[in-house]
Amino acid sequence: MNEKLKRGIYILPSLFTCGNMACGFLSILASIDGNFSRAAWLLILSIAFDMLDGRVARMTKTTSAFGVQIDSLSDFISFGIAPSIMMYQLVLNSMGRTGIAIAILFALCSALRLAKFNVMAEEGVVHSSFMGLPTPASAGLLISFVLSYELFAADPGHELTFKTIPILMKSMPVFFKSMPIVMVALSLLMVSNVPYTSFKKFKFSKPKAFGVFILILFVLILLITFPQNTFFILFSLYILSGLIIYATRYWKGLRRSGEKHQNQ
Repeated sequence: MNEKLKRGIYILPSLFTCGNMACGFLSILASIDGNFSRAAWLLILSIAFDMLDGRVARMTKTTSAFGVQIDSLSDFISFGIAPSIMMYQLVLNSMGRTGIAIAILFALCSALRLAKFNVMAEEGVVHSSFMGLPTPASAGLLISFVLSYELFAADPGHELTFKTIPILMKSMPVFFKSMPIVMVALSLLMVSNVPYTSFKKFKFSKPKAFGVFILILFVLILLITFPQNTFFILFSLYILSGLIIYATRYWKGLRRSGEKHQNQ
């Protein structure tokens, strides 16, 4: 970080962080009870609180060492432990020890990702993008999958309503079967050096291109019309974007290396 973190507790951002943690804990209880839709929506609320606490802290210049630590703890509960338990209860419990191992792997990689971020922040390392998949994004894909799958499972006749995207909903059984592999992939991406775009410095108050405004408006309309499905698509695209950026940079590096060898 550019400036030294202040010491002490700042009430307003800490309240949002505690809201994040509380929603994560309530989500765990809902997953244990088998209420996966409730568990997933609580974690969506956790993501909202997580976005607000950091933005409020930066806007009010109340970033503190205490805030960084409590934010990481709440993120570990809401985006590490809670999604692992939710997916274990819904998908992994039929896989025996393998399912337990996958759930533990996801939680452990979440903790490692958060610890890595804290160390880099304390050392003043600043990147224009995240190094490794952020924990809210990895959890977000699982959360949005559960929301979409719950809609699919709630309709025995699979008569899709106007609140769902037919192509996506018909693929839900395939996504369900592939979730163990997806969880392993997400776990590895969290501890990788794959770059992911950071939206922390995005300011809605500054003038933006007309195309950006139209894109945001279009996404908002989709969220209102197909909330569950749109969340799943957005998180999927975000995760794929990092892999595309990484592959592009790797390919450019190989080309530059080849050109150097040719010029020598």
